[in-house]
Amino acid sequence: MAEIALGHVQREYPNKPDHVLTGPEDLCSPRALHPVFFGSFDWHSCVHGHWMLARLLRRYPAMPAAPQVRALFDALYTEVAVATERAYLDRPHAGGFERPYGWAWLLMLAAELARLEGSAWGKVLAPLAEAFAERFRAWLPKATYPVRSGTHTCSAFALTLAVEYAADHDPALLDLLREAAQAWFGADTACQAWEPSGEDFLSPALTEAACMRRLLSPPDFAAWFDRFLPHLGEGDPATLFRPAAVSDRSDGRIVHLDGLNLSRAWCWRLLSDHWPADDRRRMRAEAAAEGHLAASLPYLAHDYMGEHWLATFAVLAMDV
Repeated sequence: MAEIALGHVQREYPNKPDHVLTGPEDLCSPRALHPVFFGSFDWHSCVHGHWMLARLLRRYPAMPAAPQVRALFDALYTEVAVATERAYLDRPHAGGFERPYGWAWLLMLAAELARLEGSAWGKVLAPLAEAFAERFRAWLPKATYPVRSGTHTCSAFALTLAVEYAADHDPALLDLLREAAQAWFGADTACQAWEPSGEDFLSPALTEAACMRRLLSPPDFAAWFDRFLPHLGEGDPATLFRPAAVSDRSDGRIVHLDGLNLSRAWCWRLLSDHWPADDRRRMRAEAAAEGHLAASLPYLAHDYMGEHWLATFAVLAMDV
């Protein structure tokens, strides 16, 4: 997986145009605008590709790709490059840049780099992480309603990822994440799970449950979850237990469904340890996680449309 990620973050594929053109100064290459996070299909894919490399480096410091990862990070994580990334956020009309998906992944990356002993990468990235944390702090109090999608705008996914950074570095942000989760999802009951949609890479239902698992106390989560999915022990809603079928892995949107299978596996694994080992809900959750992994894990490098991001979701699912 490290080799897959190294390949996609180093390719010279242009980033998608996520910024608004306000003048000639905006007509620059992705590498000039984003000297740390360039070279993948889009900015956020490069960010979570870095997160995956950092996680694997921490978990497997002697892996064959480790010297390449360290050399890559040494070259990219410089104060000048991070300052350029930070300056991009001050451009006109950049307030919504990568909200909330890219914000959350950047915080995940910052949390992971900070855990790597013997490196300065986390310290170098810290000013950019703080800038995105401040964006969360400004946005959450005015985000009256959540976005319940299965794609990049999913509010529950952003909260779930941001917890890792907030828990280690920002208690005030952690409080805001809890408040937002409770305000958005606290009253939800009897989830119908009308999914998947044709371009989902996240399960709106399971991602919401994973979010509440991370942000509520165990007793509060148990009470909430029993209301949210009251018939899970009977295998209902059945759609949550069935891996999605992927008809064309060269189609950049249809291949999202491989990501759905991997992210569902992640959610099922996060949720499964909530129950005792002999609880049928735990057994169903563990079986569902394995089934979803088996459906998409063999296809991480099938086509660049999936290759540039799916390995990240595989690591998310397999290293809960």
